[in-house]
Amino acid sequence: MKKIIPILLLLLASSAFAQQDPLFSQYMFNKLALNPAYAGSREALSVDVLGRDQWEGIAGAPKTLSASIHSPLRNPHIGLGANVYCDAIGNSVYSGALATFAYRIIFPEGKLSFGIQAGYKHVYFDWSKMYLLNTEDQMFLGQESKKAVPDANFGIYYYTNRYFVGFSSKQLLQNQMAEVIVDGKSEFTKLLRHFYGMAGAAFPVADNIVFRPSILAKFVPNAPPQLDINASVLFANTFWIGASYRTEKALSLMTEINLSQNIRLGYSYDVWFNELRSQNRGSHEIRLGFDFDVFQSRMHTPRYF
Repeated sequence: MKKIIPILLLLLASSAFAQQDPLFSQYMFNKLALNPAYAGSREALSVDVLGRDQWEGIAGAPKTLSASIHSPLRNPHIGLGANVYCDAIGNSVYSGALATFAYRIIFPEGKLSFGIQAGYKHVYFDWSKMYLLNTEDQMFLGQESKKAVPDANFGIYYYTNRYFVGFSSKQLLQNQMAEVIVDGKSEFTKLLRHFYGMAGAAFPVADNIVFRPSILAKFVPNAPPQLDINASVLFANTFWIGASYRTEKALSLMTEINLSQNIRLGYSYDVWFNELRSQNRGSHEIRLGFDFDVFQSRMHTPRYF
């Protein structure tokens, strides 16, 4: 039994929806991490760096660092990008690096983009750092597991200056990521295919005030569907403030300020209303974004998405 419990914990950590794909509250500002078809849609060379500290106060809770860069080319139909991330959960570290290609069909009022990401994902688990009731159990002493596998994502994204809608599927290859031996038998975990749907719009409601609702739907086999419902307001093309409700009983309060036309700083704080509420001090997420108008003509101001 002492051997089975840690193995089950590893399998659960690898199979749970939130753990396989990093969780982001500020998804509406970080769409490349969810949909490769977003590449180039800001009509600028865009760079985003995001750090997340989830469930502060719980030992081994997820800590995530993500960075992305994407841009259109001189050919307006093409967008390129790259995304890297590191997601540490307990004694395991999940990381990845993916390159992005997007092809955009241009319509009079908007653009329809098809995107694909390809790269690798890596998992590392150090058994020797586990907290064991039996510290002399030789199964876990000094052991470590690591594996790297290829992976691919696909997405579709349609957008105008006033609204967007997108669909994507991630971890298309569903590769096996870990193997442990239990009583002479192999137990495997694998990446599960994830599905995302997103939509949002911007509505001017007064001079220098824009209301922007959005929604993100998530689905993965063997887990309940999840919705993130967001509403935010932009003041004077400079300051965003808003909130999101996540159906796993979490509320996110967020803000973003445009420090200049090309630099934006965002922060969110999550409050949980489920069984974890009494065990943690919330989740913090901070991001920094840059836009560089490398083509001197395409970048729109303001940019709502």
